[in-house]
Amino acid sequence: MRGLARVSRRPPPAHRPPPSPPPPFPSFDPANLGADPKALRWYAHAEVIHGRWAMLGAAGVVGTSALHAAGTGVPEWYDAGKVSAENTGIPLSSLLVVQMILMHFVEIKRLEDFKKPGSQSESGSFFGFESSFKGTGDPSYPGGAFDPLGLASGPPAVVDAMKTREIKNGRLAMVACLGFAGQHGAQPDGPIANLARHLANPPQNCFATNGVSLPALF
Repeated sequence: MRGLARVSRRPPPAHRPPPSPPPPFPSFDPANLGADPKALRWYAHAEVIHGRWAMLGAAGVVGTSALHAAGTGVPEWYDAGKVSAENTGIPLSSLLVVQMILMHFVEIKRLEDFKKPGSQSESGSFFGFESSFKGTGDPSYPGGAFDPLGLASGPPAVVDAMKTREIKNGRLAMVACLGFAGQHGAQPDGPIANLARHLANPPQNCFATNGVSLPALF
């Protein structure tokens, strides 16, 4: 038995591949953003937040475009500000200023919580509502009032899987929002209208024929 134990500890012959070869792409960081651990922590947090905003934005763009295509009178996403200003009498500039002030307040609170997790639950930091912002210690997943369905209170393996799905969908949504903006620049219509036009005649209505994506061909 001792001899067998000694044999089992020997490394595999050189001509044999290791039993568990390393993945071909152990990491993907072409810009080397992860070189600084302190900066990487901020990048990871910012990616989650931007992904969530992008998912909301992508859903809004597709939803309003579908309603516009259905003839409900809902404007496309790129006309929403103009239509709102025309119908409410409130100048778009005023709406933007109010939004900037409110978002500035919220984002500063979030930044302070990132720098010192739990700091926003300290007495005097939010008009007596501090206990609602105690958080979990992880600014990206504060829980509490920001998790009304209790999704973060499940088994760790389930929660980790949901976090992975969230960041994957968030990344896809960020690319989609960039695509929506580019699509509108190439063809001044919403995504649903352009999709319908493409499906009706794919060879004549695609990225190669819009005169913008491949201008050298026209």
